Amino acid sequence: MKLKNIKDVKKFINVLDDCKRDVYLKSPQGDVFNLKSSLSQYIAIGRLLEENGDNLEMFADDQADEALLIGFLMELAKEDSQSGK
Repeated sequence: MKLKNIKDVKKFINVLDDCKRDVYLKSPQGDVFNLKSSLSQYIAIGRLLEENGDNLEMFADDQADEALLIGFLMELAKEDSQSGK
């Protein structure tokens, strides 16, 4: 899953906390961050806010977690389309 326009960081972290297994963020440079780790979350959030934030990919170990994350990303896309972005 490609990440894009994560504006509500707190909500994103809440969704990550709801995931049962590990969730990873991978950068184009090959860096992999486990988003279930608080330290990795801080680093990853910094990456999301950088210029290449749209090039990050997210992976989940569990299909239910993946569905939860896809639902979150779809909700973001819907909000963006309603606000005219």
